[in-house]
Amino acid sequence: MTTDDIATTGEITRLARAALSPSFPGATAPGWLLDELERGLGGVTLFALTGNVPSPGSLAALTARMRTAGDPLVSIDEEGGDVTRLGGHATGSPYPGNAALGAVDDPELTRRIYRSMGAELAEVGVNLNFAPSVDVNTADDNPVIGTRSFGADAALVARHAAAAVAGTQEAGVAACAKHFPGHGATVVDSHLAIPLVDADLDLLDRRELVPFRAAIDAGARAVMTGHLNVPTITEGLPATLSPAAITGLLRERLGYPGVIVTDALDMRGASGAIGIPEASVRALIAGADLLCLGPNEHADTLRATLAAVEAAVRDGRLSPHRLRDAADRTDALRRWLSREIPATPDRDAGLEGARRAVRVTGALPGWTETPPLVVEVEASGNIAVGPTPWGLHPWAPDAVRAAGTDGNADRVLDRAKGRGLVVVLRDAHRHAAQRSLTTALLTARPDTVVVEMGLPVWRPGSAVYLATYGAAAANAQAAAELLGLVPAPDGTA
Repeated sequence: MTTDDIATTGEITRLARAALSPSFPGATAPGWLLDELERGLGGVTLFALTGNVPSPGSLAALTARMRTAGDPLVSIDEEGGDVTRLGGHATGSPYPGNAALGAVDDPELTRRIYRSMGAELAEVGVNLNFAPSVDVNTADDNPVIGTRSFGADAALVARHAAAAVAGTQEAGVAACAKHFPGHGATVVDSHLAIPLVDADLDLLDRRELVPFRAAIDAGARAVMTGHLNVPTITEGLPATLSPAAITGLLRERLGYPGVIVTDALDMRGASGAIGIPEASVRALIAGADLLCLGPNEHADTLRATLAAVEAAVRDGRLSPHRLRDAADRTDALRRWLSREIPATPDRDAGLEGARRAVRVTGALPGWTETPPLVVEVEASGNIAVGPTPWGLHPWAPDAVRAAGTDGNADRVLDRAKGRGLVVVLRDAHRHAAQRSLTTALLTARPDTVVVEMGLPVWRPGSAVYLATYGAAAANAQAAAELLGLVPAPDGTA
């Protein structure tokens, strides 16, 4: 089929539409979306913050309605742990997250947990999960990955990447390994700018690419690109827009045959200088198959992107056969997803994993009469995590949320007179104010117990210390049990 043939038959528009995955606000599919689905829209991306997921029941009704109009790839970011969308965005996830699973280092547990998450997604009609994150988190100050990674060791991340992919797909949901070629060595959030990965091909082969190879070998049906500048590969471009990264490295060097999805193209790392329609064109030229437009990119962005893709084909920048290739891959994924695979959620696996992940340094005190004062020190999150609740306050009704400043130490100490004191942190190594307040409290109260719900990089020298490796509801409950705030599994308190 020639370019002229496609232009005269409207095939350009059909193929371009098949590559797009926009979003929409609310829990009801708008008319424009249903119309686009009837015309062959390739996918829909769901986001909790735009109101798509008020409850599992409403989400099931929403996806069922969308499927009366078309056959979209319905995707969501459900990583468990700190990045959760399916109900957990309001209450915290019942699954502990990748850092905790890496700390346990039991791939079969990881497989069980991802199978359970996949089963929950399948029940509500989501068939493409933007997980697992298989980034090797080698930068302690990474602002966006952190506990989303299984760890800093490439081999460990690889074995859990394979287990996560297998578990998800055993539930009949497509797994999507991300963020290619690896977001773990960065100190910039790609939502805000283009992060630099200062690694040559040899280092990438030994570190970043090891988990992606494992995910591919495990049969991952999708891989997501990251908006990452790897100068030795992409020459200043973000990987999402780089033919050398997508076609050269992922397709040819790693031999990946499946669907390549972009991270959200509204992120500044992808489109900040050129806009979403042009970023979409460049991503397709580079070799991407499905374009995630972003949480606030609705009908207007979709139409502008369609127009840009059509113009790029007619101008000769984008081959119509590249569009056909993308559509063939997403169609193959739909055929794979058409199988019915019964799977049952297993939330017990999540709490089991969280309990096994907690690491305790020192001897825990036994508070037999008055429970301790729990102080949760404020910590900024990131855009990927969003405002998901965290901390021990569900098990400590009089818990205090405090800004991490020395000036709050006296107030906290006054409230803690005559009782134990527990200080809850989140990534204290990234927040000087958390460290400052904790140090001041420990100076006055050496018996203070410190709970770290992020990565346990900074550790105060003298405190009893609990590391949960995540801030999900399951991680918090595991810590609360050890602290006696809630009865432990054996019935003790």
